[in-house]
Amino acid sequence: MFAIVKIAGQQFKVQKDQTLFVPRVDGKAGDKVEFSEILLLDDSGKLSVGSAVKGAVKAEILDQVQGDKVIAFKMKRRKGFRKKHGHRTHYTKIKVTAIA
Repeated sequence: MFAIVKIAGQQFKVQKDQTLFVPRVDGKAGDKVEFSEILLLDDSGKLSVGSAVKGAVKAEILDQVQGDKVIAFKMKRRKGFRKKHGHRTHYTKIKVTAIA
């Protein structure tokens, strides 16, 4: 059984007991979250798509983490113009506990 669910504007294919990193979701480690926007559900060969899908994906927050540093460097040659920006994207590590 798997589902394609929309989390924070991105689509993820999830299965029971799977851990994955998603864009930041509010909550602390140990909190339970529920994602109700399911786009596709496969239940042992039976597909449900669109508005026919009823249910939710339940997950547990394991940790709040940051991604790798990304550097954006701009330079114009022979002008002396240099600009350096960097950022680290925030992610939430979740574990899917149930697809209902």
